Amino acid sequence: MAKVTRDDVARLAGTSTAVVSYVINNGPRPVAPATRERVLAAINELGYRPDRVAQAMASRRTDLIGMIVPDARQPFFAEMAHAVERAAAERGKMVLVGNSDYLDEREVHYLRAFLGMRVSGLILVSQGPSEHAAAEIEAWDARVVLLHRRPEAIEDVAVVTDDVGGAHLATRHLLEHGYAYVACLGGVETTPVVGDPVTDHVEGWRRAMREAGRPTDGRLFQAPYNRYDAYEVALKLLAGPDRPPAIVCATDDQAIGVLRAARELRIDVPGELAVAGFDDVKEAALTDPPLTTVASDRPGMARAAVDLVLEEAPRGPATRRERLRQFPSALVVRRSCGCA
Repeated sequence: MAKVTRDDVARLAGTSTAVVSYVINNGPRPVAPATRERVLAAINELGYRPDRVAQAMASRRTDLIGMIVPDARQPFFAEMAHAVERAAAERGKMVLVGNSDYLDEREVHYLRAFLGMRVSGLILVSQGPSEHAAAEIEAWDARVVLLHRRPEAIEDVAVVTDDVGGAHLATRHLLEHGYAYVACLGGVETTPVVGDPVTDHVEGWRRAMREAGRPTDGRLFQAPYNRYDAYEVALKLLAGPDRPPAIVCATDDQAIGVLRAARELRIDVPGELAVAGFDDVKEAALTDPPLTTVASDRPGMARAAVDLVLEEAPRGPATRRERLRQFPSALVVRRSCGCA
């Protein structure tokens, strides 16, 4: 059987091959609804399948979006990647995901691999300061959108949530319950990193404590972002003589580790210890007790990132504020904070 071509579709639909191309590629020019329906009916009747490889070679771009995350095993990044995939599908694109494992060299490896595949664009959830990644992006002159984190080294547009404001909300809410003070379970960094969400969570905690006239010295503790290592840190903290009355965690995964440690030590939450997290991963509603946390608009952020990475506008000079799309945070109140 002879291979069905775009010319065959155009003849059956009574239109030009250019219009068939616009329908298949969803642009760049609009097609009247009735004409689009005729083209789609012809494609279905003939069983036409576009040659994506040939299209990519001709346009020097594929229907792929590359996405790099630090660790897709963590619920937050898994849910963000899923949201990006759904937003990309709405635009007729597919997503390739690579894990940097919080390593600079792996981040650069995936940058080179995805950009070498001529992806339509790249969404980067950066793992750190990323000087090497910045050099790689500049060398390729690639269209990159930063998501969740905005390293100073990379000047591309960033889509983030209000991390400072969200942590401030959670800390103030805990203080309003009457706890003497709120401890903070931050990240593993010893010095603040500009553009890092966890650094901003700590800053939001500091502001709320300062506004309430509560000192923060000796009340910030370091822990990895995953629940397993955070559990080990929490075991030592909660078993010590200076157990805090309330803890706000930089991530929900950390908070889940704290809840497990509290249960193992027979510490009642929220009767003897209040806990709040950040991210509102789906599992937060199923912990025991359900976790009070801070939610970001992941679907909205994902759509914004996909729209921006597919924009045809040139990467002209712009201020850092103009390159920043910030989404608001919202407090999600459940039982772990002491609310009924």
